[in-house]
Amino acid sequence: MKKMILALVAVMSMTAAQAQDGNRQRGERRQMDKTEMAKHRTDEVVKQYGLDEQQAAKLLELNKKYADKMGPRMGGPRGQRPGARRGGNGDSQQQGQRPELTEEQKQQMAAERQARQKAMEEYDAELQQILTPEQYKAYKADQEKRRPDGGRRGGQRREK
Repeated sequence: MKKMILALVAVMSMTAAQAQDGNRQRGERRQMDKTEMAKHRTDEVVKQYGLDEQQAAKLLELNKKYADKMGPRMGGPRGQRPGARRGGNGDSQQQGQRPELTEEQKQQMAAERQARQKAMEEYDAELQQILTPEQYKAYKADQEKRRPDGGRRGGQRREK
């Protein structure tokens, strides 16, 4: 009887340990630091567009240079904006609405958006110097495909 109980306890504890490991691997994402993120992004571009070693080295330096300037895409905090609340009992969040922002927060967000846009334009100009014309053309085409609005800016509507 003791052996049977001990065996049952051992099986249950092994099952619980495996379940915790599985949850940790699936649910928890490890935050990459800026250097890791720049390396990861470089590796993706090298693989996708067939860059040579010299291009890869230049691209890695470029990605490291812009890691701080380009926000979430380049390793910054995701989904954070001024005035955003986490948790709490705010009625507006429960209904799927954003909390109201102050004028100062709106101005700060606009300034950050402009700084990111300028950094992206500078990054793009430097990237164009690294890639061949064919690689750059493919890169831009892929970038437009990834845009949530199908490549349109400013909510422009497609005419039929």
